[in-house]
Amino acid sequence: MRRAAFGLFGLLGMVGLLPQAGAAGPSDYSILIISRERLEVATSCEIGVYINDQLAGRLFQEQSTSFNLPAGELDIRLRYLPGQVPGCQPGIENQRSTRLKLAAGQINKYRIAVDQNGLTLIRAGLGY
Repeated sequence: MRRAAFGLFGLLGMVGLLPQAGAAGPSDYSILIISRERLEVATSCEIGVYINDQLAGRLFQEQSTSFNLPAGELDIRLRYLPGQVPGCQPGIENQRSTRLKLAAGQINKYRIAVDQNGLTLIRAGLGY
């Protein structure tokens, strides 16, 4: 009995020494925060956040979202989404995207605003 217990503890100790498969270190990714906290976009329509042409998030007024992303370049596109609110059906809109370069371990914050070309991202301070 004692011999089996020592064998079990020895085996468990060796399993703890094995490298974790697929475990990423704390600085292998970047954090991207996109906010619609200010009233720079004067509409109650929902805004979709597309990362590399995939819908990744939806934002209403006074909301923000964050993403843990691998370091590197990516394209962000913003678009009004059709919804329950009248007048939110997208018409002819600018389909331009913003290319961001994310560094490992970095926190990036952007806010949504409107300019003459439509929805855009503006770099914002982290505020802490």
